[in-house]
Amino acid sequence: MSVARHLRITGRVQGVFYRESMRMRAEALGVTGWVRNLRDGAVEAVIQGEENAIAELIAWCRIGPPAAAVSNVEISVAQGNFTNFDRLSSA
Repeated sequence: MSVARHLRITGRVQGVFYRESMRMRAEALGVTGWVRNLRDGAVEAVIQGEENAIAELIAWCRIGPPAAAVSNVEISVAQGNFTNFDRLSSA
């Protein structure tokens, strides 16, 4: 069953290859959606896919790429109808 989640990731998550690493991980898992940096230093994403793939991507988000230091991942229910995973410009 396909589900969608909105994520807000905080900590040292900008300037550490987080968005591109997340895009590559999402594509490997067959997850669609988008990710972008926020002005407050957080990373925001909307992800959509099978429940087990979403759970695996969220687990990855709690760690991130090697240079990241994730302090929190806020998760809420979202809606989406995406065909790929995009890295968006900062908001």
